[in-house]
Amino acid sequence: MSRNEFICDCNVIHQDVVDKTTKSMPNIDTFNKLAEFFKILGDTTRTKILFALDQNEMCVCDIANVLGMSKSSISHQLGTLRRSGIVKCRKSGKEVFYTLDDEHVKGVFEIGIEHIEHKK
Repeated sequence: MSRNEFICDCNVIHQDVVDKTTKSMPNIDTFNKLAEFFKILGDTTRTKILFALDQNEMCVCDIANVLGMSKSSISHQLGTLRRSGIVKCRKSGKEVFYTLDDEHVKGVFEIGIEHIEHKK
């Protein structure tokens, strides 16, 4: 039984489109990682942190002051973002500074903001 027989009981109308899409589908691991990426972004506190880091490299104390939250709660959220590869850190003496991990994260975040803003 083919994969389409499990999912849909209707006839294929545009076989070329179905074939092209089926061939380009990433594996399940990629979809799981993508869903996890968006799940991590689906938290208001984390999106506020990402906004702050999109503006500037910042230490935990500065992020905590910007968001009006405790250093502990910011550190916890930064740990989640760091383990997910969304932010990275660098040490300078005793201070740790955080930034968005790369231009991909920056782009996804900024496009998300742009999309929300243009829908207002």
